[in-house]
Amino acid sequence: MEDKKKRFEEFKVSGSEILEKIKEIIREGNARRIIFKTEDGKTFMEIPLTVGIVGTLIAPVWAAIGAVAALASNLTIVVEREEREK
Repeated sequence: MEDKKKRFEEFKVSGSEILEKIKEIIREGNARRIIFKTEDGKTFMEIPLTVGIVGTLIAPVWAAIGAVAALASNLTIVVEREEREK
């Protein structure tokens, strides 16, 4: 049985860069969750990225991310990724 190891990456982005960075993260394909944090480190929004959400619920997710981008000047995006250990 393979163990899955979680890895976290952080990206600091401004409002205009948020949607492009999220698209890039989703294209990479191994992200499990995206967390938006404010400048003072408080969690603003969490989005789980499962196969179902990417396939069927992407429109509401893009709308939510667009709203965040409109309101935010600077955010930290935390990406939770799963890596398989052999």
